[in-house]
Amino acid sequence: MNRAQHAGQHPNDADGLAESLDLDAEVLAEHTAAITAWLPLKTTPREIVDLGCGTGAGTFALIDRFPDAHVTAVDASVEYLQRVLAKACARGIEERVRTVQADLDETVWPDLGSPDLVWASASLHHMAQPDRALRAVHDVLAPDGLFAVVELAGQPRFLPETAPEGAPGLEERVHAAVDRLHFGHLPHRGADWGPMLTAAGFTVEGERTVTVNVEGSRNAAIGRYAHGILQRVRGVVAETLTPEDLVALDRLLDSSRPEGILHRHDLTVRTERTVWAARRT
Repeated sequence: MNRAQHAGQHPNDADGLAESLDLDAEVLAEHTAAITAWLPLKTTPREIVDLGCGTGAGTFALIDRFPDAHVTAVDASVEYLQRVLAKACARGIEERVRTVQADLDETVWPDLGSPDLVWASASLHHMAQPDRALRAVHDVLAPDGLFAVVELAGQPRFLPETAPEGAPGLEERVHAAVDRLHFGHLPHRGADWGPMLTAAGFTVEGERTVTVNVEGSRNAAIGRYAHGILQRVRGVVAETLTPEDLVALDRLLDSSRPEGILHRHDLTVRTERTVWAARRT
């Protein structure tokens, strides 16, 4: 699995995951830029691979950070790769972006060249055998090349702890239900990737956790971002919630209600992103 199959999604993106990934890129753009600026690079990369690129959040952050680089964007979803190419064309940089369709759980990977930098954001924990993927990255990296692994600490939270009215703490209960359902299916979610990178032959040169706290007043997209995430989560956990919590969740998701999440002014994106920077030695 890679980002095309997040949370049980299929590459046809029937429930709008692509839009959510685009909003994720927009809302977290400042933090992504901070991570790319922190990477302990010895030389400026010219060839980059974005593993599990989704709709291109990492691809374009890396393009912006390294204006002379070319990026190979890899994903299982044809639709996502088409979106990446469309964005590249809209920016007039299509010659700097190559797309490759591939299932990263396959034993044999396509030719990804010999990149100076490999970026994997929120993709490795979805793989059935990430240790094999780490070794594959080690083999394709150029000598002294860098591998950046970025993972979120679960889904972002948006509501105050006292919200919503009549069902305080609803968001935590909903995400706890998701975690229970995913237990065993995503065993590497929240993992410490340092020891696994070392076991694959890398030298871990840095680890950093970035705290995300973006108030809704700073970005009009946060309401739509929160709505998209909770809408998808509802489809996963509806049958496991109490009737009272399901009613409260549906009220939040109802765009016609003044208390709906699209109309709230108390939203804040809260999460953490951890990045491991590992060098091929």
